[in-house]
Amino acid sequence: MMAKKPPKPAPRTIFQERLKMTALPLYFEGFLSVKRSEYQEFKHFWTELRGASLFFYTDKKSTIYVDKLNIIDLICITGQNSIGKNYTEFTLVLPKEKVQVKTQNTESGEEWKGFILTVTELSVPLHVSLLPGQVIRLHEVLEREKKRRTEIKQLPNISVKKEKEPTEDDVGVLKPMPACFYAVSRKEATEMLEKNPSLGNMILRPGSDNTNYSITVRQEIDMPRIKHYKVMPTGENYTIELEKPVTLPSLFSVIDYFVEETGGNLRPFTYSTADNCGQELNTEGRREKLKKNPYVA
Repeated sequence: MMAKKPPKPAPRTIFQERLKMTALPLYFEGFLSVKRSEYQEFKHFWTELRGASLFFYTDKKSTIYVDKLNIIDLICITGQNSIGKNYTEFTLVLPKEKVQVKTQNTESGEEWKGFILTVTELSVPLHVSLLPGQVIRLHEVLEREKKRRTEIKQLPNISVKKEKEPTEDDVGVLKPMPACFYAVSRKEATEMLEKNPSLGNMILRPGSDNTNYSITVRQEIDMPRIKHYKVMPTGENYTIELEKPVTLPSLFSVIDYFVEETGGNLRPFTYSTADNCGQELNTEGRREKLKKNPYVA
């Protein structure tokens, strides 16, 4: 009897696994054929536009990207003539390389150009041919990207001697934040947990002193209780200020510690992505009430 093949990851699992590699927000995705300077020919990738970076996967189900292209410094897009073709081919002109791109069809080509120009120029392009609904999506992405960049500048100024200024790569890929991180105050974190208990009961946030982090939790034992725990950077590690301090290698480990020590009673406060796999929720109320993690879609 042949061995059963392992089950394919569900969309939610794929999205969560990709968040472990990069916590940049997902704005658009689809298949692209790409030719970079080091490629001898075009390569076919499932591609995600996250923040101002393109992430390339071997296929739609892969959870680890095989290449990444930072396009935040995009100079222009050239070679957009697709007359008489059933696909669009254009070139991303960057300071250090030119990247050739082919899309599956002309419609997706217009969408890709629209989303790429929106996040790099921080304005919705007027010369792309899109439907009204697609233009609305571009405006939504524009507001999200503007907010993300603003909130990045407002994050705690946690630094190590001789540490370089964080870049798009450092913040979004090399040093991703846990999905339950939100740039909110103690009061706002408390309100989020009290008003949305189904989304989780633990939030990681900047500390009130703007140099450390804090964990805010809401536990229901005899009655709901809110507690706050200080998390201090100590070199390359993080120390939870408890009766017996606990030092861990990353903020992800800090979150795991609270989950494991409470037997799963504490759950990270995160948005549901099961239905839209990382896209913006449609509920306007939540978008206003929940101050979203600038790194996470």
